[in-house]
Amino acid sequence: MMVLHKDTFVPPMEFERLFDHRETLMWMQQNWWLSIPFGVLYVALVFFGVYYRRQRPQMDLRVWLFLWSLMLAVFSIAGALRTVPYMFHVLLSGGFRRSVCDQRFYTDPVSSFWAYAFVLSKAPELGDTAFNVLRKKKLLFLHWFHHMTTLIYSWYGYKEMVAGGGWFMTMNFTIHAFMYSYYTLRAAGVRVPRAVNVVITSLQIAQMVMGLFVCVLVYNWMPQGDCPSSVSSVAWGGFMYLSYLLLFVHFFYKTYIRPTNVSHSGETAKIEKIE
Repeated sequence: MMVLHKDTFVPPMEFERLFDHRETLMWMQQNWWLSIPFGVLYVALVFFGVYYRRQRPQMDLRVWLFLWSLMLAVFSIAGALRTVPYMFHVLLSGGFRRSVCDQRFYTDPVSSFWAYAFVLSKAPELGDTAFNVLRKKKLLFLHWFHHMTTLIYSWYGYKEMVAGGGWFMTMNFTIHAFMYSYYTLRAAGVRVPRAVNVVITSLQIAQMVMGLFVCVLVYNWMPQGDCPSSVSSVAWGGFMYLSYLLLFVHFFYKTYIRPTNVSHSGETAKIEKIE
């Protein structure tokens, strides 16, 4: 009979209970740096792909895009369903400060498995860009910059078990659950109201505000010894979230507020493959 773990509303599933975070943490501490050349290679391939496809016809990949988006939607929904109850219980039982500073998100049953699954998922998520390039859709700076830096910081943050990671990952799982579900519907040919685009982008902006706020709190609480992180981790995390916030706000203004002669129907109004 499964016993409800003290730090979560849901009992660990068998695969979660058997997951050994010590092995994955050791591997990431030794190999996290691979995310840097991998990220650089990703950007190089993106621009090579744009150049290579410039004189070639657009590819119809709607079926593959549907399957890809559905896979990531299911993964994100599962991650949100497992991590949100954990964080909610930590908030209720230990307060907001503990939810930010406690490193047990990386080690406890349920959340430890999904923390590692989260950081690994940042590599296959780069495949989003392949669909943009092959379908000859406009490639935003926000898109590839966000993908590359999220991959590198996620791998680095996991090996450091940085404070605030529980918030970062849980928010991202939740936003992705909505975002990739939206992509799945769009790829299936379902006409989604434009208001849904606005809501999802607004949630993304809120995520960046919260991420930046958590970084500031970690920096302020670090000297007291119960919020383990480092100045470099907080600085890179703060830079990342601040840059995302500015880019998303600009995207929101340009897409939904600034008058334009371009029709907002179809692919133009579609939220780009960004987080």
